[in-house]
Amino acid sequence: MGERAHGTPEPDVPEEITGHELDPAVRRELGTLAKPTAVRVARHLVAAGQLLEDDPELALEHAQAARRAAPRLGVVREACGLAAYQAGRYDLALAELRAARRMTGSVEYVPVMADCERGLGRPERALDLVASVDRATLDLATRIELLIVEAGARRDLGQLAAALTVLDVPELRMRSAHPAIARLRYAYADTLTQLGRRKEAASWFARAAEADLEGETDAEERYAALVSEMDVS
Repeated sequence: MGERAHGTPEPDVPEEITGHELDPAVRRELGTLAKPTAVRVARHLVAAGQLLEDDPELALEHAQAARRAAPRLGVVREACGLAAYQAGRYDLALAELRAARRMTGSVEYVPVMADCERGLGRPERALDLVASVDRATLDLATRIELLIVEAGARRDLGQLAAALTVLDVPELRMRSAHPAIARLRYAYADTLTQLGRRKEAASWFARAAEADLEGETDAEERYAALVSEMDVS
């Protein structure tokens, strides 16, 4: 580990990471920093992104190292927020994503922020946050993530029928293999399962699997398990 200001340990970045792996738009944002700082921040951001799924705690260490060097950049605060969310540090994630939203004006963080409220046991606050967004301004993926979180908050409150209604939108039946459509169908099928409507749930897990070309969900396994259960019964 290296050290920077105030003796704070800084995680080592693999030598093969240069910072050029970042999206050009992000690199342009880092262009406001002095070059050595920009390179250091970029490398930490790349490391954080690569570790996000497999080692969120280490990803958060890298994101926080970037934050110490560039706390006024929205992209850096976003990275901290997302890493904290993956690590289950919901209070920290909310603080960082609120800061990112103030800096950038973007609403794309709202689904994650609302899910953090759920993680903190505050589904009502999650619903308030969801209601504060103009959905017409959202792209497909963000709009669907917002629906999934909203339905999750309804489920947290024991409102299963309401959760199903939230998810029953035109996008559910779109002819698309978009990952967001797969996630929407999966959430719909899972809610049907909770309602005891297993035959319908199996059908929607199958449709989720059809749209999930990247294998992001276990829809195929859930479908097979439900079919097996129904055959036995």
